[in-house]
Amino acid sequence: MKLQAPGSQFHVFRRPGKTRRRAAINPQPATSGFRRAFTLLEVMFAIVAFCTATFAILALVSSALRNARALEQPMVDAGAVAGELSLTNQLVEGTEDGNLGDLLGDDYQNYRYTYDVEEVETNKLFRVDLSVRRTDRPGDPVVSKMSTLFFRPHSPAGSLDPGGGPIP
Repeated sequence: MKLQAPGSQFHVFRRPGKTRRRAAINPQPATSGFRRAFTLLEVMFAIVAFCTATFAILALVSSALRNARALEQPMVDAGAVAGELSLTNQLVEGTEDGNLGDLLGDDYQNYRYTYDVEEVETNKLFRVDLSVRRTDRPGDPVVSKMSTLFFRPHSPAGSLDPGGGPIP
C-alpha cells in the first residue's frame, strides 16, 4: 500500500469520527467549468421568433415592390381627351374613338379612347361622354370615364336646332 502526503486528497490513516468533506478539499463547485446551455424549448422559440420576423420583413418588401411597380404604370385619365376636345372651336354630334398613344405618347399605346358628342340645349351646349379602355387586358376594361359640357357657338346645327340634325 502506498502512503500519500498529508496534503493530498486521500489519506490512508484517518482519525476515527472525523471525515473530510470533499468540498473542503475542492472548494470550487463541480459545474463551474461548464457553461449553461440552451434548452431545446428555448432554441425552438428562438427559431419561431426569427422565422416570424423574417416573413414579416419579406411581406413588407414585397408590398413595397408591388407599390413601386404600380407607380411605374402610367396614370390614365379621360381628362386628357377632354383637354384635347376643349381646344376645338366646333363640336359635331356623333361618336369617335382613337388611340390614346397618339395624343399622349408611347407609354399609352395600350389605351383607346371613345367619346360621344350630343347636343343637350338649343344654344349649342354639348355633352361629351368620354371613356378610356385598356386594350391589352381581356374584356377591354374601362380605366376612366367622365362627362363634360362644352359651349361651342360656332358648331354646325345639331339635332336640337330647328332644321338641323346630326351631320354625317
